[in-house]
Amino acid sequence: MKCNSCPDSCETKSNKPKQKSRRFWAKQTTKPSPPPSNHPTIILVGSPNVGKSLLFNVLTGSYVSVGNYPGTTVEVSRSHTIIGGQTVTMIDTPGMYSLVSLTEEEKFSRNLLFTEKIDLVIHVIDAKNVSRMLPLTFQLIETQIPIILAVNMIDEAEKLGIWVNEKQLEASLGISVVTLSAIQKRGIQTLTNKVANHVFIPSLSYSY
Repeated sequence: MKCNSCPDSCETKSNKPKQKSRRFWAKQTTKPSPPPSNHPTIILVGSPNVGKSLLFNVLTGSYVSVGNYPGTTVEVSRSHTIIGGQTVTMIDTPGMYSLVSLTEEEKFSRNLLFTEKIDLVIHVIDAKNVSRMLPLTFQLIETQIPIILAVNMIDEAEKLGIWVNEKQLEASLGISVVTLSAIQKRGIQTLTNKVANHVFIPSLSYSY
């Protein structure tokens, strides 16, 4: 894939050993002891103000447990929900712009990616600013954790005359992409179907 903004080839970068790439990010983390879970774990990540927490509430329903993560002052929303007929654990992380973190919240979200046993990451982005938010998507891809890109606020983008080609973006990135509107509950069924495919079909699931 050729990026519009640079002459480098993403395919060339992907030829680097994947394990080495994951270790690069892991080196920058500390490792608090996460609470154990017997269910598949899905983490929502994304920049502030992309509707991530609203999507979390839509996916999980009314009951959410909010509390400080052990050893930190960062509040985390955690809930159980049924997807594909099975129970999963969902975690809503604080907003982050990059894995090269600066704030306490960003450091926590990054560390969580490497301390929890994660079955899937849902990266939530704003449909009005796709290109600005893809750098974090590329960093997440390098971690080797399965990713679904949830392009949220598609209703607001359409009002501005912005149209996101889901299939083209999916082919370019090599990951699952869903366009949706959490506030209108558009695309939620498509998202949960793709989540079920990743989490409950072994060939599509990755854990470490």
